Amino acid sequence: MSEGFFSEIAGHIPFGGLDSTDPLSFKVYDPDRLVLGKRMADHLRIGVCFWHSFAWDGRDMFGSGTLDRPWLGAPGDQMAAARTKMAAAFEFFAKLGVPYYCFHDRDVAPDGDSFAEFRANLDALVDDALGYQERTGARLLWGTANLFSHPRYQAGAATNPDPEVFAYAAAQVKNMLEVTKRLGGTNYVLWGGREGYDTLLNTDLRREGDQLARFLHLVAEHKHKIGFEGTLLIEPKPMEPTKHQYDFDSATIHGFLVRNGLDREYRLNIEANHATLAGHSFHHEIAYAMANGMFGSIDANRGDPQNGWDTDQFPNSVEDLAMPLYEILRGGGFTTGGFNFDAKLRRQSISRTDLFHAHIGGIDTLARALLAAATMLEQGTLAGMLEERYAGWEENLGTAILGGSVTLADLAAKVESGEIDPKPVSGRQELLESVVNQAIWSVDRASGTAG
Repeated sequence: MSEGFFSEIAGHIPFGGLDSTDPLSFKVYDPDRLVLGKRMADHLRIGVCFWHSFAWDGRDMFGSGTLDRPWLGAPGDQMAAARTKMAAAFEFFAKLGVPYYCFHDRDVAPDGDSFAEFRANLDALVDDALGYQERTGARLLWGTANLFSHPRYQAGAATNPDPEVFAYAAAQVKNMLEVTKRLGGTNYVLWGGREGYDTLLNTDLRREGDQLARFLHLVAEHKHKIGFEGTLLIEPKPMEPTKHQYDFDSATIHGFLVRNGLDREYRLNIEANHATLAGHSFHHEIAYAMANGMFGSIDANRGDPQNGWDTDQFPNSVEDLAMPLYEILRGGGFTTGGFNFDAKLRRQSISRTDLFHAHIGGIDTLARALLAAATMLEQGTLAGMLEERYAGWEENLGTAILGGSVTLADLAAKVESGEIDPKPVSGRQELLESVVNQAIWSVDRASGTAG
């Protein structure tokens, strides 16, 4: 494996602890530290995304690329360049020391002049990836197909008005699902990058919904046919690039899956920035998925509250992550999923070393949030107050209502007779918020950190 792209890192990023002054060291994330009897690395299951980190040069709609990415300008043919990019990626995975990575098919392989050539290119590069996995220990958290970049997908993939585009997308997903199985991936993600509409003037909502349901059925059927034992995931996103995405949020997707008999086949891959674009908190989306048995995996990032689009910044707020981690721990943790850093550098962070700084900071933030969440779980204060708030539903009246043994008239009679005359009870929101803050502060004090 090439060691030339990140030569400033001699081995791998060490755990230095809070007293370390080395910016290329973890201050909180210690993979082997036991938290609630489980290794920190096994709680978080951290992955690095291939696309933002290795397939993007920093360009946006207003300017050309800014980032120092020599593997993107590698000399030689397209396959040689793709192999150089893969070498850089696996060098980074190994030196950062995280267990997982994620990629789209077109992050890795050149298109070629036909689908057959693209498939052959991808197959050859998967052979290379298997070798890198063996040598570095990095594993595939999830794979996915890019069904949004090519002009053929300008009107969507599964929801496209042209059935030939639907068929092309199906071929691409079939191939990538098989690639994910071959690489030992533990999940397969479907992100409907353009599954939505820009205007209702040319959109048949019923037809496009039926098409999307059929596509998801086909994918699930093929998963079982090939014996892929990983989890199928759908990623919610409310807008951008379309005006309205059909995969708007966790509740929207859940309802769609239930209506179409697919809720046993799919779980959710929830992204923090997508949650806030939908007008929710990240905590809400995690809690909804957990409450409804739909939780699968996480794309860890954040947005900028002053920007109304998907900025995909690295997470830096323990406060924003503590309660999502609490929900995950309370629900039993990940099974096949994990925290994939679907985040990108700012265009002015042009150095290759900035890629390490960004991931180290984000991973340490996750680690601190994990410790705070574990503290809240161990203390049991939140759980106790929640149980107390709903205690009436475990008593005679509550069980009778939910059990169906009383009618609307029965309840009305109890109220009219004066037997039932409820008084308002405090929700104690401010106290609960203080409990969360105290858990975060207690982790900081125990670690010797500030704020």
